[in-house]
Amino acid sequence: MTATPPVRRRLLGAALRRYRENLGFRLEEAARILDCDRSKISRIETGQRGISAKELRELLTEYGVPDGEQAALLAVAHRGRQHGWWQGYQDVLSDAGQDYVIMEAAASEICVYDVHQVPDLLQTPDYARAVADADPASDADEAREQAVEVKLARQRGVLAERRPRLEFVVGEAALHQSVGGAEVMRRQLARLFALADASARAAGAAPGLSLQVLPFSAGADAAAGSGPMTILRFANPPGLGVIHLPALCGGVSLEGREDVACHIRAFAHLRTAALTPAASARLLSAMARD
Repeated sequence: MTATPPVRRRLLGAALRRYRENLGFRLEEAARILDCDRSKISRIETGQRGISAKELRELLTEYGVPDGEQAALLAVAHRGRQHGWWQGYQDVLSDAGQDYVIMEAAASEICVYDVHQVPDLLQTPDYARAVADADPASDADEAREQAVEVKLARQRGVLAERRPRLEFVVGEAALHQSVGGAEVMRRQLARLFALADASARAAGAAPGLSLQVLPFSAGADAAAGSGPMTILRFANPPGLGVIHLPALCGGVSLEGREDVACHIRAFAHLRTAALTPAASARLLSAMARD
C-alpha cells in the first residue's frame, strides 16, 4: 500500500498543477523547464516526491507567479526543516507534526475553533502542563515537559515574532472544563479576558487577534457533529490553505480546495453565532472573577 504523501507536498503539488493547467501547459512542457521527464513533474504534483528550492523557483518563474506568491510557496515547501526550533523536539513531534508547525510558521492567517479545550496557542504554561499530564501518549515526565515546551515555542513564534492574522472561536464548554484545578483555570481565564479585551478594543483597526466565545445559548452550530479545527491560510496564492482536524493519533490534514472552502464557510458561521469580542471579554472577565 502506498503511503499518503505529506500534506506540505500535497499542498505544493496541487498549487503547481493549478498554475500549469491555468497556462494550458502539458506535463511535457513543464518537464522541459526542469530538463527532466514528465513522470518527475507528475510525482511532484501529486506530492509523491519533493522539489528543490532552485527547481521550485524555476517552475514558478516560468509560470509567471508573482514574487509574493513564490515566497509563500517556498516558505511552505522549505522553511527551516533543518534549522527550525522544532528540530530539538523530534522525540515529541512526528514528521506530520513537524510539517504542521512549519506550515503554521508560514501561514498568514490562522483560524481556530475548539469546543472542549482552550486552543494550544492561547494556553498558559500551567494549563498546557495539565493537558500534557492527561495525555496517555506522554508516559514520562520528560516527554510531558517537552510537549509543554513545544506549545510555548509555537506561541512565541506565532504570537510574538510573526503576528499573522489570528481568529479564535472557543466554545463556552471549554471555559467551564476545570483543567488543572481552580487556580490554573482562573489564570487561564484571566489571560483569555486580556486577549478578548484587546481584541474588542482593536475592532475595526488593522487585522490582528480576534477572540470570540461561542455560548451555550447559540444552540446547534455550524460544526455540530464535528470537532476542533484549525485553518491555515497563506496570503498570496488564491485558495492555498490547509485544514487540520486534531485527533488522539495526530489528526488529519486536508488541503483540497473544496475541503478548505467548506471549513472556511463553517468557521464564518461560527464567528457569526459567537459573542462579539466585546461581549466575549465581558463573559471572560466575570468568569475570571468568580
